[in-house]
Amino acid sequence: MKIYRRSFLKSSLALPLFAAAPTLGRAGETAPSERVRVGVIGLGGRARWMMSRSIPDAKGAEWTCGCDIYEPRRKKFMETYKGKNVYEDFRKMIEVEKLDGVFVETATHQRAWIGAMAMQAGAHIYLEKPMALTVEEGRYLVNAAKKYKKVTQVGTQQRSLPLCKWGCQQVADGVIGKIKRVQVPNFVGPIPYPKPDTLDPKDCPKWWDIWTNQSVLRPIVPEVQFSWSRWADYDDGGLCFGVSGWGTHSFDQAMMAMGTSLTGPTRILLEEPCTFQDSGKYPNRVPDDDETGASYYAMAKVAGPRARMKMYFGDIELDFCLDGDRGPGLGCIVTGENGKIEINRHKLASNPKSIVTEMPEEFRNTRDETVYHVENWLDCIRTGEKCAADVEIGHRSTTICHLVNIVRDTAPVGKEVHWDPEKELFTDLPEANAMLSRPRREGWELPTL
Repeated sequence: MKIYRRSFLKSSLALPLFAAAPTLGRAGETAPSERVRVGVIGLGGRARWMMSRSIPDAKGAEWTCGCDIYEPRRKKFMETYKGKNVYEDFRKMIEVEKLDGVFVETATHQRAWIGAMAMQAGAHIYLEKPMALTVEEGRYLVNAAKKYKKVTQVGTQQRSLPLCKWGCQQVADGVIGKIKRVQVPNFVGPIPYPKPDTLDPKDCPKWWDIWTNQSVLRPIVPEVQFSWSRWADYDDGGLCFGVSGWGTHSFDQAMMAMGTSLTGPTRILLEEPCTFQDSGKYPNRVPDDDETGASYYAMAKVAGPRARMKMYFGDIELDFCLDGDRGPGLGCIVTGENGKIEINRHKLASNPKSIVTEMPEEFRNTRDETVYHVENWLDCIRTGEKCAADVEIGHRSTTICHLVNIVRDTAPVGKEVHWDPEKELFTDLPEANAMLSRPRREGWELPTL
């Protein structure tokens, strides 16, 4: 297996922290001819965060419009963002507004279909994480971006945070020696939706049919529409976002630190049966001396299906072991031959401590955490370069999330199973391969490439 650590990091960490000078006009403003026209698809909670902070603060964005199939959200958008247009159909929005790019901020089960259709319509895409519901969908999006020649960014914003990039560079430069072990949280996974009810298509409003997309057509209930990330039919996360929501950030940080962003593990060991567990004594957590003590976020306090496991990337062990009492919430702890470094979203810690104290001031995060990532996408749309979290990179990290859930459901405890990161298949666990894709509801097949 190829490990791309040093060469990949050298190129990705060289990305500018700020917009390149030729794109800027007077007083640091982006010249009108260089501005990128963008719209937002999906106007829910994450979109509201992006629209209130990340997009307006990003240099070079000309944000003109939004889109949602749910009428109350369209009305709220019109009340909140005067002068911006709102649409029910994202394809019409792309055409009428002559957009360069779109933010896909929908529910997870809708993202692959919408992302592909948006690229087909001519738009570059910023895909919220997790970018896909299955491994098959993720690979499909990679192929779609290649076919349509579109610039893609997956919303794992730690890839663009100066502090996180600097921490990963120390690992790549060998400051802690050869990597031996990387620790990440043991997040909760999703559960099946407990009610068997289905909805007759003839009784289904158009907007709900569109919202349901590929999944099972169920009655309109708030616990599905607004809490979709809990249920396995709509997301691979779980209560409070879990494996694929928060895990996408943490595992992606580990992939960046290990230099394995363009590959995957070859061996996986499930260490215990998957059971319904809480996360430990979070309120009384006392960090180790060489931890950041950074907040573990709310997912540490929830109960759900969990199981510890290890994945192996060559000689590097990725250990899914941290709980609410230990370690970072959205990052990883990298242990090498000569020390360790914890890379968290807004904090670093190290042993020896001198590693962190030597960080130059310009690498400290000073802006909203997603602005850097949005600006990287906008810059790459102008230049045609690959983004910090290009769809291939995003797919590889999202695949780790899928593998966690699949192995919990199918692998024998205490016996290694083997994953081929090139073919993206298990070589000795056929029942697991059956979970790499899902049947799609008729009429919601992915567009043929």
